[in-house]
Amino acid sequence: MDFLLDPNIWIAFAMLTALEIVLGVDNIIFISILVGRLPAELRDKARRLGLGFAMISRLLLLFSLSWVMGLKADLFHLFGQGISGRDLVLLLGGLFLLYKASHEIFVEVEAREEDHAPDTDPAVLKSAGAKLFWSIIGQIAIIDIVFSLDSVITAVGMVDKLPVMIAAVIASVGVMLFAAKPIGDFVDRHPSVKVLALAFLVMVGMALTGEAFEMHIPKGYIYAAMAFSLAVEALNIRARGKRLASQQKQA
Repeated sequence: MDFLLDPNIWIAFAMLTALEIVLGVDNIIFISILVGRLPAELRDKARRLGLGFAMISRLLLLFSLSWVMGLKADLFHLFGQGISGRDLVLLLGGLFLLYKASHEIFVEVEAREEDHAPDTDPAVLKSAGAKLFWSIIGQIAIIDIVFSLDSVITAVGMVDKLPVMIAAVIASVGVMLFAAKPIGDFVDRHPSVKVLALAFLVMVGMALTGEAFEMHIPKGYIYAAMAFSLAVEALNIRARGKRLASQQKQA
């Protein structure tokens, strides 16, 4: 237990936890958007299951450190480019994210599902709701694997003590569990923010795809673009709120 008194351990834990939370922002946005398509009574359950999958997948990968690091070894070469297991996971995950985000943008902008007349048969609604629920959980589980792989490889590069990594992962998922609902509710209240969040996921998908081909895009650029776009959208939301309040006063 003496290692608990080592300040370097606590510094490493704090830094890794913060990094895991930052890396988990993309995951939270993805989960929030998918969960928003579910009935209100199922959303909390889906969020908990989604983040539970994220934590389990990260812990399993942490316990398989040798396998994770082996994923960085080239499996084969294509057009002179070495392709590793990690590259394949990032490529498939990036393509999946590109497809899913683009599809969700189309649904949100061009083909909103709520515009169609719903079936009022309770049995049909229950069956459709169950299928949609497990479909969304499956999609969350798939993308969790991609984000977890990137997160775990980052953790291995920063800290060499497994207990610190495990504690940081559990702490970061705990923080994300509390943050997921407020973020999801905010995105639901502001459709323009939802489209902006989906555009962020397109950026992340492109970054993951580029990473698979050794095109390293610094995440700082992506996060800076996200922060700038969110700041502009926050000003737009405030301006719309002021106009609405002014109209209500005049009425």
